[in-house]
Amino acid sequence: MLIAFNKPYGVLCQFTDRSVPPRPTLAGFGLPPDVYAAGRLDHDSEGLLLLTDDGGLAHRLTDPRHKQPKTYWVQVEGEPRAEQLQALRDGVLLNDGPTRPAGVRRLEPAPALWPRDPPVRFRKSVPDAWLEIVISEGRNRQVRRMTAAVGLPTLRLVRVAAGGHALDGLQPGQWRMLDPRPAVAAPRPAARPARRAPPGARTGHARPTRSGRRRD
Repeated sequence: MLIAFNKPYGVLCQFTDRSVPPRPTLAGFGLPPDVYAAGRLDHDSEGLLLLTDDGGLAHRLTDPRHKQPKTYWVQVEGEPRAEQLQALRDGVLLNDGPTRPAGVRRLEPAPALWPRDPPVRFRKSVPDAWLEIVISEGRNRQVRRMTAAVGLPTLRLVRVAAGGHALDGLQPGQWRMLDPRPAVAAPRPAARPARRAPPGARTGHARPTRSGRRRD
């Protein structure tokens, strides 16, 4: 089983949380029993999260040796210069080593996405821009650290494709079943991926919390 889920901002990629008060988790969206997140998506990031009940499939999707591409739309603070974009493409040096070369381009006009809750806090005196960044690694908060390293702090981060699968119109909190056969290549996301929910998309409703696996 393979599921595409549009993870809302502020939701943890696990089914339980021992914090007091507990934070929102995957348990509130009516997902099938026994699935768990294949890969990470930080609580302050949004977009495509793949879930499965198949350990072998999860390994193929997340093991860095398979170099599965992941596509992010990233709102950054500042006006990107050509040399900053090229530095991201070439790879930047982080505290855990240099990053692999990445696909980077500016998105103009800005993508039509759902409103974020809570809204992004802007500084009126500082411009912002949207980038598309495609990476094949999965380090902790990698995209945010990459943009910060070149002087473009991330304001909003949305994953729109991973491992050959894309959001394709899913709204936050909605999910759908996917063909679990591995895709050949990751498609470029459509220009307006969140305009309309596709037929068969499901909107989650809260169900009792069950023991879940963490998003490692």
